[in-house]
Amino acid sequence: MARSDSSACFVVVHGLSAHNSHVLHNIRTMMTQRLRQCNFVVSLVISAAHLSLPAVSAFAFPAATKTTHGIRSHSTSNFSSASSSPSALQMSTLNIQWFRQTDLRLHDNPALCRTVDLSLGKAEKQPVGAAPTTKSSPDGILPVFVFDTERIYGSDTRSELGCMKCGPRRAQFVLDAIADLRSNLEKRGSGLIVAVGKPEKVLAEIADAASPSLLNVVCQEEVCSEELAVDKAVRSELAKKVKKSGKFNFETVWGSTMYDPDSLPFDGDVAGIPDTFTPFRNSVEKACQIGQPLDIPKDEHLALPKGIKSVVNQPQCSLSYLPTLADLGYSAEDIDSVESVDSRTAMPANYKGGETFALTRVQDYIWDKDLLKVYFDTRNGMIGSDYSTKFAPWLAHGNVSPRYIARECRKYEQVRVENKSTYWVVFELLWRDYFKFFAKKHGDGIFYQNGILGNRSHGNKRKWGMDAKQVKAWKEGMTGYPLVDANMRELAATGFMSNRGRQNVASFFTIDMNMDWRYGGDHFEETLLDYDVHSNWGNWCSAAGMTGGRLNRFNIVKQSKDYDFGGDYVRLWCPELKNVPDKYVHEPWQMSEALMEECGVKIGPGRDYPSPIVNPNVQPRIMNNGGGGRGGRGGRGRGGKQGGRGGRNGQRRDNNPNRGKGQRQDMKSLKVGTYKFD
Repeated sequence: MARSDSSACFVVVHGLSAHNSHVLHNIRTMMTQRLRQCNFVVSLVISAAHLSLPAVSAFAFPAATKTTHGIRSHSTSNFSSASSSPSALQMSTLNIQWFRQTDLRLHDNPALCRTVDLSLGKAEKQPVGAAPTTKSSPDGILPVFVFDTERIYGSDTRSELGCMKCGPRRAQFVLDAIADLRSNLEKRGSGLIVAVGKPEKVLAEIADAASPSLLNVVCQEEVCSEELAVDKAVRSELAKKVKKSGKFNFETVWGSTMYDPDSLPFDGDVAGIPDTFTPFRNSVEKACQIGQPLDIPKDEHLALPKGIKSVVNQPQCSLSYLPTLADLGYSAEDIDSVESVDSRTAMPANYKGGETFALTRVQDYIWDKDLLKVYFDTRNGMIGSDYSTKFAPWLAHGNVSPRYIARECRKYEQVRVENKSTYWVVFELLWRDYFKFFAKKHGDGIFYQNGILGNRSHGNKRKWGMDAKQVKAWKEGMTGYPLVDANMRELAATGFMSNRGRQNVASFFTIDMNMDWRYGGDHFEETLLDYDVHSNWGNWCSAAGMTGGRLNRFNIVKQSKDYDFGGDYVRLWCPELKNVPDKYVHEPWQMSEALMEECGVKIGPGRDYPSPIVNPNVQPRIMNNGGGGRGGRGGRGRGGKQGGRGGRNGQRRDNNPNRGKGQRQDMKSLKVGTYKFD
């Protein structure tokens, strides 16, 4: 019968050098044999005076017995510290809230609420935050975030196509978001473990150090293959560490869309969604309701587990550690490239990652500046921070909830005004929902060269080109098409590009240049501040015509004149064209040599600004197949009609005072829809 009232003991050994490991082994064996009859497990505290290795502190506890508590023996771990105590290491239940790249917030966080529920003893799955408390004393929760330098961060962490998985600018945004998340947790009496490494290894080592009889790990549910592979690795590592002496529960919780996938009005839920947006939109808006955002859990429910500070306290894994870009593996050159913010950026002043700034931006745009009511009229602008919401970077990292934004729009409609603009922000959020559901339905199809169509015969099928020099010219903004170049330079310098710009550069790359569209998506993954795997790859797949919808080609010169009337945007990002007359600023190759001389710019190979990379007078071959449409809203696979035609004789129509300076006329669009809340 195991003794349950024995006191812990430890042995201190002094004066052994590093080569005396066999002596240590013999001492351990002898003491184990002597104390086994008392059911003790022995560990050693070794003086580091004569060792090249750091001192190790460990304790002997009663060995694991098959009791209702299921306490297992504790072995020395990298996550144990010299100040560890028996009470700190005996933990019946450990509830880990594993924050991922996409849910870095406290408000409306279903995964966080589920972790709290488990801490309160709500073991069965149920609507989070709904059931009454069943424990008078919560177990506490342990928030954890891991910078995965094997798969995501670092200058040398690259995709198969060659781009960084996460550029340094976005990495800094995440660092800011993590610092903000930790601060917000600490204000509530909690904290955040931050580590560098593989999530599965870090989580497993924490579990091994804490030795709980029951381990709960909860995170937000993701749907793409790389994220699912990490989930699988986490389960595998936890199974190895926990083994038979304890139990673990790994849960993923949906939490990144306005609409819950289980509520979708299609046979098979997500599996039954249409492959085009409009029928999806019509059905969802008619039949579904947006859930109310969840409150932040009470401060006492966010408390850390007792003793955890002494268990998890390593140089690169602790409640105080926060890495630098250098720690994440970025080169000095990459770090230098993002140390300052370009003054031309369209991002809000002094922006940074994190929930605090995200909520401030929502308040500022919707309420303080009262811009929601004109969003539809201004959203196709390209200069300045307020032509669009700029919520995207914070949405992509889960710093703000889409349900929270939708609810703010509804409040605005109730107290100020309801119009097409107030609806259109929610409409754009619905696009975001759609792409995540689309990715869940089609899996890796959105990453394949032939998209979700595979080997099927279709009108948009073609032989893709791959010219490294042309791809480089596109990335660097040296195609000879000013609108494309201005947008690509803005992306490189700031990590942001307008929606109108994204549609144009994607159309140009995939149709006019006929380059393998995946290289465009890969570049955006590296450079975008607001990179979202579902929206990015879904949009690129659609722009290439690989989702089954119509192929929509954007006429770059016409788009330039429609949305940069006067050339202010082009001149901002292509200063070599600053003296070019309005007539030629979007077609500088049309200038004579004499006019070039007069403007102080030479157009052509090896000169101040390049000649067009593709002949502007030749229709792309794919458009002659009869499958394509012209420059409308197809950049997201939306289909729809051709974009605005502009005024007669190139004149700007001034019927709408809210429209941006560079836009010649109002956009035609779909009719206003509706949205409902629970």
